[in-house]
Amino acid sequence: MTKPAFLITIDTEGDNLWQNHDRISTENTRFLPRFQALCEKYAFKPVYLTNYEMAVDAKYVEFASDVIARGTGEVGMHLHAWNSPPLMPLTDDDWRHKPYLIEYPADQIRAKVDHMTKLLEDTFQTKMLSHRAGRWAFNEFYAALLLEYGYQVDCSVTPRVNWQYSPGDPRGNGGTDYRHFPSQAYFIDPTDIARPGNSTLLEVPMSIQYKHSALMNAVKQGYDRLRGKKRSPSVHWLRPTGNNLEQMKLVVERSLAQGHDYVEFMLHSSEFMPGGSPTFKNQQDIEALYRELEQLFDWLLPRTIGMTLAEYYQKQVNAG
Repeated sequence: MTKPAFLITIDTEGDNLWQNHDRISTENTRFLPRFQALCEKYAFKPVYLTNYEMAVDAKYVEFASDVIARGTGEVGMHLHAWNSPPLMPLTDDDWRHKPYLIEYPADQIRAKVDHMTKLLEDTFQTKMLSHRAGRWAFNEFYAALLLEYGYQVDCSVTPRVNWQYSPGDPRGNGGTDYRHFPSQAYFIDPTDIARPGNSTLLEVPMSIQYKHSALMNAVKQGYDRLRGKKRSPSVHWLRPTGNNLEQMKLVVERSLAQGHDYVEFMLHSSEFMPGGSPTFKNQQDIEALYRELEQLFDWLLPRTIGMTLAEYYQKQVNAG
């Protein structure tokens, strides 16, 4: 029996985008080689889902081109609508509201996907096969565009998570509700992205598990409603915070016990840089992150096999 795949996805984007800036820096590029070296030590292959500001950063292009040339990782597409050309304002302050791509008019969505895909393919001289939506916002029109542009894999779905309470455009309905989406990989039905279908676009949902039992989740959400609060159920992600190693192992164990043939890890490129995110504020935090990553990778090594998203896609196609 083949081992399940370990998929590492990195949202590769500017520094500290959690803050409301009117400019973006890309200093975190300098901190990616250390993470890449750690992955290579374990024969794991990260997928750098790359957005606009990184795609035009010469140092990042040099780094990622080397990863591609050596076959030690993959570059995919990631799109933040508010700063990805062509720029067309949607709100009174797109940098503050960070609207979802799916909130833009259809012709603007198409123009942005077209521009980012061609920019990445021209820059890296390789076909873009993998994609993750900015702020996890995905819908049927977006999926149809990915199919049209030849993408094979999307990894925007966050099962058990509802993003409707996270606003983009203040006039909009928030993000995508993934509570009833599959948690295992499936080929998307383009008419309903929550269902398996016969398209060539493979959805690879994030590895996310409930923090509490179904009963406790219902109680907690009922209590929140009484207090006038609306939020998604509490979950654990396969995503490091610097002190959640046991929770990440639990996500892996539960996912594999549920029959998943992969587990999917994520982090932002800026989280490898001191002060690049709210989570890892200084060098001490970064060292704690790497200690945790080393322990996690060491634990995963005998249990999984490292793959890029494109390699995992080929495995699924061959299996079918």
